[in-house]
Amino acid sequence: MAAATDPTDTLFSAARAVQARAHAPYSRFRVGAALRDETGVVHAGCNVENAAYPVGTCAEAGAIAAMAAAGGRRIAAILVLGDGEALVTPCGACRQRIREFAGPDTPIHVAGPEGVRRTFTLDDLLPASFGPDNLA
Repeated sequence: MAAATDPTDTLFSAARAVQARAHAPYSRFRVGAALRDETGVVHAGCNVENAAYPVGTCAEAGAIAAMAAAGGRRIAAILVLGDGEALVTPCGACRQRIREFAGPDTPIHVAGPEGVRRTFTLDDLLPASFGPDNLA
């Protein structure tokens, strides 16, 4: 009997594949992100830079947009993959984007080329956050 695939390994593979397609001609810093939605479907995104820097798109935003376009509405887990020695955690804006579709205990895996380096919860990265429940 074959061993079951680790769901985090699936996210890592999807993030690595899409990271290679990132459009990062200015920073040369390619990022890939993959998330699993509430039904188990994996959605991925990469960073897309623009000569007018503020209009670039983060990898996490791309993965969230892909999820929403496919009908997903809840992030069960997300993985962010970047190169270099430092942890590549979601930026502040992406932490808030993740919050829109995730709860405080949602795992956020931060990975480098060798694999997952650390796992946080959304509450670790965005404590006492403002989200959709504040508007209910």
